[in-house]
Amino acid sequence: MPVLVVVGAGPRGTGLLERIAANAPELLAPGVELDVHLVDPHPPGGGRIWRYAQSPLLRMNSMAEDVTMFTDERSTVLGPVRPGPSLAEWAAEPAAHPPYRPVEDPDVADELRTLAPTDFPTRRAQGAYLDWALRRAAAELPGTVRLFVHRDTAWRITGDPDGPQRVHLSDTVLLADRVVLALGHLDSAPDPGTAAARAFAARHGRTYLPPAFTADADLDGLAPGAPVIVRGLGLAFVDLVALLTEGRGGRFVRQPCGGLRYLPSGREPVLYAGSRRGVPYHAKTGYRLQGPPPPLPRYFGPDTRLPDGPLEFRRDLWPAMAKEIGFGYYHELFHGHPGRTTLPWAEFLAAYHPLDWYSPQREALVAAAVPDPEDRLDLERLDRPLAGLRVADPAELQQHLHAHLRADLARRSDPRHSADLGAFHALLSLYGQLVRLLPRHPLTARSTAADLDGWWNGFFSFYTSGPPGFRLDQLLALADAGLLHFLGPDLHVHLDERHGSFRASSPALPGHHVHGTALVDAFLPRHALERTADPLLRRLLHEGRIAEEHLGDPDGHTYRSGLIRTDADARLFDPALDGHPHPRRTALGAPTTTRAPAAFARPRTDAPSFRQNDAVARRLLAELQKDA
Repeated sequence: MPVLVVVGAGPRGTGLLERIAANAPELLAPGVELDVHLVDPHPPGGGRIWRYAQSPLLRMNSMAEDVTMFTDERSTVLGPVRPGPSLAEWAAEPAAHPPYRPVEDPDVADELRTLAPTDFPTRRAQGAYLDWALRRAAAELPGTVRLFVHRDTAWRITGDPDGPQRVHLSDTVLLADRVVLALGHLDSAPDPGTAAARAFAARHGRTYLPPAFTADADLDGLAPGAPVIVRGLGLAFVDLVALLTEGRGGRFVRQPCGGLRYLPSGREPVLYAGSRRGVPYHAKTGYRLQGPPPPLPRYFGPDTRLPDGPLEFRRDLWPAMAKEIGFGYYHELFHGHPGRTTLPWAEFLAAYHPLDWYSPQREALVAAAVPDPEDRLDLERLDRPLAGLRVADPAELQQHLHAHLRADLARRSDPRHSADLGAFHALLSLYGQLVRLLPRHPLTARSTAADLDGWWNGFFSFYTSGPPGFRLDQLLALADAGLLHFLGPDLHVHLDERHGSFRASSPALPGHHVHGTALVDAFLPRHALERTADPLLRRLLHEGRIAEEHLGDPDGHTYRSGLIRTDADARLFDPALDGHPHPRRTALGAPTTTRAPAAFARPRTDAPSFRQNDAVARRLLAELQKDA
């Protein structure tokens, strides 16, 4: 009887199991039995990130209707499409979706009962959905496939490439014909770049918190009333603020005239926050498209013609990508708000089609067709909204940042600006197309480091992965309460030995600086294989059985991505096999070179992770069938 061991039972492992259940009736011959073992120390389904045991203040940055674990009519998987409910649809009537089991946590159960499609659920509610999704996948396995779940940690894998693999758990060993590492977000030892800050804090009795998953960070060292410098204004920052304010007993109350007022508990530190852009991520839109969905991809898809050889992101990819974003934006503007345009859509599109995004002809076309400059898409201004900002004093900087937040909140809650959502749809499409294109058209090392993993991922997250709008309301209330101050763009933090403090400044306010007794790097840690905290990966690396992706250019520029090398079929490269992929070991997920986005997705987006799960499930089943 063939055996498959999947290490990781979070969303990625759950999605793979769902695809195994969908494909097994076709690819396993009648009577062929298969044992599948899921191994994870965290709760199956939700895994570490979506576990119940975390603060109810931590929320998703997606609406309930925009989260699914299931393929649908837009999916281009080779295997069977097995539709299933989104989080919102499941929460509306969980008993209608077998196998039904009441949610044990009463607070989570209450949340699910009142969850609206446009609400932003807690991460614990998503954990309940993922728990059900895993149980549904298990229930749909054919009778010849048995599932075993181990709440345990995998420490080591041994075995020859042409024989059984031994997966060593805490007190047992699983024999497997195939092993899959279904990897989620992993921890690493602190980056060497943080060594100076760590040593400074230890030397002066100060507090430094390196990048970490906020739910797991130790915030006790951030004392009430203490001035805390915060680097980063993304989702980790939003989570940090929630835990240091409401999480310490403060309350937000709605004011009769609108907006929020914060009632402090007295246990909050005082936060001084900045980043490269100097502004928080854009709030998520609170509306739907007013016109039909843009037909994507249009200018950046599977048929995009690219030059031979290693590519430069800015030169070879970005112009077509920018044009795609423009297409999504203007498609919604012309269809949803035709009164703010001067041309019929067909006429505009015919003129737009042959033009380069950065051509003066394209700019002239948009200027003629879209009279109000505020209705035109300016990607550079979106990327760096505070570029060139200079103010005279801290009060003026706060006024400018508060006005920016209010304008962003108003724009993301007003359907009049739904063209922004058209651009959002285009950005999602671009991410999916990059997953298809990059394995066949790799970038140079320099471009991968600076443009793909640097600028592009940052811009994509800034525009698409922001917090719910109410979070910006809360930031403004905290600013009014004197507990949050914005430091501006291009934040610089100096380790001030004379004063024994962290000193922060921004070129937006020349000559001004702020001293803090603590420094928090509020952004998610980037996994680095050579510093991984995962015991299984650490052992495989020590034994020379996995490799990190290293890129090199002819000019000598090299880049270590920190990602685990896999081939196009997600097999692990094995240095002990002369660099060839291991025939019995597979890896999926964020820390691998498959570069797939999140393991769950928006409905009807043909999610890359679903396509990858399906392809890997079909390959594994075909191989296991031969082993039978």
